[in-house]
Amino acid sequence: MIPRLKIRAEFVAVSKAAWQARPGVVVQAKPREDEAIKVGFTCTKKVGNAVVRNRCKRRLREAAEQMIPQFGLPGHDYVLIARADTVSRDWQALLDDVKAALIRLAAKPVARPKAPKPEDSSQETKTVR
Repeated sequence: MIPRLKIRAEFVAVSKAAWQARPGVVVQAKPREDEAIKVGFTCTKKVGNAVVRNRCKRRLREAAEQMIPQFGLPGHDYVLIARADTVSRDWQALLDDVKAALIRLAAKPVARPKAPKPEDSSQETKTVR
């Protein structure tokens, strides 16, 4: 079982990174500090009622369990977002969507987070009175 993203701040951080959209799913990826892979799942109310949203997330969880160990990059967080077609899409087509998005994200050069630059003390700040 792949570790999960559970805190909203983690989802927000991943949402500002690279993404790939396919007919059945949107996959977002963000590099991590360590080599672990974490996965989160989301589905908006636009997709359907609670029953439909839960079914979409169950399908995405299973697709992630099958595809991320093979095609996901170590040291990345992934968020899979359900789309309107997620619930009715053929299972193999959904797996192909997730696979294609992961391969495309792996091919893109995703920059690792940069360490903050130290303050430059050579420049003096002038105070205005």
